[in-house]
Amino acid sequence: MTDDNKYKGFWTDFTIADRFGENAIRDTYQRAFKGWKDNVEYFASLVMTLNHKIWVHYEAGNEALASIYNELWEKADQYGATRFKGEDAAYYFQFLD
Repeated sequence: MTDDNKYKGFWTDFTIADRFGENAIRDTYQRAFKGWKDNVEYFASLVMTLNHKIWVHYEAGNEALASIYNELWEKADQYGATRFKGEDAAYYFQFLD
C-alpha cells in the first residue's frame, strides 16, 4: 500500500468519526494507535492525518474539534519522535517534514 493510501484510510476513518463527535474521534484514535504504533509507515500517516484534521476544523471554525485533534496529534507525535530509532526515525521525520 502506498503512503497516500495509508493516509486516505486514516482520513476516511476520522472523517466518519467527526460526524459522531469527540468520543468517536478518541475511540478511532485509540484503535489506530493500538493497531499501528509499532509500524513507522502507518504511524507517520496517522500523525499526518491528525495534523491535517487540526487545520481543517480550525479553518472551519470548529475550535472544539480542532482542539481534540491537536491534543491527539501532540500525544502521537511525541510517541513517534521518541519511539522510532535509526532508519525508522529517519523515515518518520522525513515523511512528516
